[in-house]
Amino acid sequence: MSPAPLNTYPQTCPSAGSGYPGNLTADQQAKLAELRKELENAGYTERIDDPSLLRFLRARKFDVALAKKMFVECEQWRKDFGVDELKKSFDFHEKKEISAFYPQYYHKTDRDGRPVYIEQLGGIDLHKMYKITTQDRMLQNLVVEYEKFTDDRLPACSRMKGELVETSCTIMDLKGVGLSSIKQVYSYVSAASVIGQNYYPERMGKFYLINAPWGFSTAFSIVKKLLDEVTARKIHILGSSYQSELLKQIPEENLPTKFGGKSATPNVELSDEGPWTDPKFQTPAASSSAAPATTASAPATAAAPTQTTSAAPPQPQIINAANTVQGTPAAGAPLTQ
Repeated sequence: MSPAPLNTYPQTCPSAGSGYPGNLTADQQAKLAELRKELENAGYTERIDDPSLLRFLRARKFDVALAKKMFVECEQWRKDFGVDELKKSFDFHEKKEISAFYPQYYHKTDRDGRPVYIEQLGGIDLHKMYKITTQDRMLQNLVVEYEKFTDDRLPACSRMKGELVETSCTIMDLKGVGLSSIKQVYSYVSAASVIGQNYYPERMGKFYLINAPWGFSTAFSIVKKLLDEVTARKIHILGSSYQSELLKQIPEENLPTKFGGKSATPNVELSDEGPWTDPKFQTPAASSSAAPATTASAPATAAAPTQTTSAAPPQPQIINAANTVQGTPAAGAPLTQ
């Protein structure tokens, strides 16, 4: 698994707001240049393309010093976690068995071209799951899926849309979830949340919590006041009558039938259907004329570089939902993606 060369898919997003590729103020452009120069002076030569650096800058409100710190820490984490080796060799052979308890999957795209990521938490049974796998392997799989999201899914979605796509549309189904379910997975989702927020920033596009338990919306309204306005607008808490809201964002032909759409793909949880599996939008075969991607490798004296991009998504966002169910935001895991 290698990152798609940057010259094989769009690198700007004209429809996005200020602070996104192709929509920078003079001050933002200057800070982007400053951050890149500081990283180059530190010996970094990869992953310092505009979209990657802008995600770190947006995550830190365009504070160059904080964005640099976040970037360098991300690079060190990648080296320590062994991300490059995992991308080459990791095989989550137990995926099908785990999916029976905890379905996590991508399926097609929303109306803005984002990959749709779905989680269903109602069947979680950690005791049975850990007879099949371990928390460490689940976290390794999470990281590999983030890398696939970055290297394959987002570039394919960008090619299909004709402009840069950087985020996902997440549906988290809470049907059948109680406090006991949340407590079971607290350790895993806490670790997953740290990975998502710190090392794959700015990957949340839309986030729908459906079949939310009674009292969830009230609890979340309190938490929402602690979030910045941009993040709060991305999050939608819905009860059992959620179909009409989902269909405003996701075409009915792309939404699985189980959620009120018309996509009847067999074994949807394991199909991984989307533009990333369509030859028309997959990364073209490398050629001698293709320019190398600008991505980050650290000098010997600096943290080893990493692909600073998510997946999804999206899995790390569970911890925020879980803690909101209990009326308390996760310590160290604010909703800022």
